[in-house]
Amino acid sequence: MSDALGLLETRGFAAMVEAADAMVKAAKVELIGYEKIGSGLVTAIVRGDVAAVKAATEAGARSAEKVGELVAVHVIPRPHANIDLTLPLGRNSEKEVRSSTRRKEATA
Repeated sequence: MSDALGLLETRGFAAMVEAADAMVKAAKVELIGYEKIGSGLVTAIVRGDVAAVKAATEAGARSAEKVGELVAVHVIPRPHANIDLTLPLGRNSEKEVRSSTRRKEATA
């Protein structure tokens, strides 16, 4: 199974919550968070295999349009590892792992 990252952006928090609910109900994806961007824009972020993320974002888009304004939907199949290092979206970044290891070594 290939990993994918799904982003669904709405104008308004209620539309994002509705979309997030629809996404996790529609397919086996993990809701890893959301980002408030400003001017009412909010992005829900999901992870899962490529097919599941595509199905989830399609369902989320339909639901968001019923409640508010859908701004954008994007699926990134097999995101590069640097995405997690720069934007730790639901995964331990290399920095966090190194920092945790240093703390453990210091207390040992």
